[in-house]
Amino acid sequence: MTKIQRGLHLAAVALMLAATGARAQAPVPAVVPSAPAVEPHALVSLSAVFAPGDKEPIRSALNWRVFDARADAEGVHALIAESSDATPSFSLPDGDYIVHVACGLAGATKQITVFGAPITEKVAMNAGALKISGLLGDAPIPPARLNIQVFLPDRNDPEAKLILPNLKANEVECVPEGAYHVVSKLMDGAPGSATQTNSTIYGDLRVQAGKLTSGVLRHRAATMTLKLVNAAGGEALANTSFSILTPGGDVIREMIGAFPSLVLAEGEYVAIARHDNKTYQATFKVISNQDRDVDVLAQEHAQP
Repeated sequence: MTKIQRGLHLAAVALMLAATGARAQAPVPAVVPSAPAVEPHALVSLSAVFAPGDKEPIRSALNWRVFDARADAEGVHALIAESSDATPSFSLPDGDYIVHVACGLAGATKQITVFGAPITEKVAMNAGALKISGLLGDAPIPPARLNIQVFLPDRNDPEAKLILPNLKANEVECVPEGAYHVVSKLMDGAPGSATQTNSTIYGDLRVQAGKLTSGVLRHRAATMTLKLVNAAGGEALANTSFSILTPGGDVIREMIGAFPSLVLAEGEYVAIARHDNKTYQATFKVISNQDRDVDVLAQEHAQP
């Protein structure tokens, strides 16, 4: 190989190496991930009314839930959103939804469709409000002394269904429109006592949609203080046990003490006192709102 040929060969090799190095050092373009497609959302504003045609929305005690209208393989609708606001707003993607609102025992559902634009929906509950209070004679009974139960009558069931086992007196409860049976039980007024008396009042009423239905149940009872005494108006004998019976012999209460007190419904009763292995008795009458002492005389001629 001549010098000229050798020189040309070396030059060609140098050019190849230079080209290879240039390719190796060329910057690699960055791979930019494509942005995910933004799913369109729309603002859904909700409110509820007691009855169709009502203009004023319900302002409190509401619970909202929004479900996907499409059920899964097990028939379950996925919960999408929930709120306890009176008039909530949700940002929802396009699609079909089931809106459920609850107020106390009342509830309603409505299907909505979201398609890119804000919507406002009003749900009618077909419900009303119920409030029960009690009187002892003409005096209001403190709520703590009342146990109020609300039943839903059923024409096909002789026993009404208990739906509110302990409705608080004077408080408003949201219930579906319909007929209800109410039972009010007067509790003993002793401090810290939760003993039920035999004063029970019943009532039936109908709740109309969009209206407040108030019921007042009047009890007729009084507080009796029992004493076993040697003479009328005398000192009560300690370590005495008492039984209170109806004239027919049904036991209402059993108590122990020198002068125990209890609330009894208006009517006639028999008091039996046991002391030092002896038994004494007396009959007495309860008149509503007339609290008094009941003396049982510890006399030898009393019926043992």
